[in-house]
Amino acid sequence: MPHFSPLALRDVIEVVPDRFGDARGYFSEVYNKALWSGNGVDVDFVQDNHSLSGKVGTLRGLHYQLAPFAQAKLVRVVRGAVFDVAVDIRKGSPTFAQWVGLELTASKGNQLFVPAGFAHGFLTLEPDTEVLYKVSDYYSREHERSIRFDDPDIAIDWPGSADQPVLSEKDREAPRLSEIDASTDL
Repeated sequence: MPHFSPLALRDVIEVVPDRFGDARGYFSEVYNKALWSGNGVDVDFVQDNHSLSGKVGTLRGLHYQLAPFAQAKLVRVVRGAVFDVAVDIRKGSPTFAQWVGLELTASKGNQLFVPAGFAHGFLTLEPDTEVLYKVSDYYSREHERSIRFDDPDIAIDWPGSADQPVLSEKDREAPRLSEIDASTDL
């Protein structure tokens, strides 16, 4: 049975599925709705996403979608490693603007559950890193938003390779959390 570990922001959970190995390699059940529901996480995933980042220091995020397309995510690395981050952006939350980070690796097989209401991003720690993630709602360009990865009000302690990250134009131009209109964009 997978091991579920709430992190410092207790709604964000690290999950380490069991691996059953032999001379061929291993088998791992990475998601089982009944087991997840039994551990208090009742989410219907509707879409799977897959990213490949060629260079160490590629930073994707911090991304989120507005309601009614807000997304919970289940993130795992299938090749390489990332430093994965979730930031609480729920209006009125006692942990608003706080973050939690965790290294996800293909070798460990650990996953991160990020609830809706959190911004999400990751920094690659190895070349040719591939990330798979399930989401609880469909992608909507008009509801997509970003927050600056280096926002000093959030103060994420990214690993060293974030000093000069490889960024998309969208992520480079993302606003700080304080510049976002909380009445309409959170």
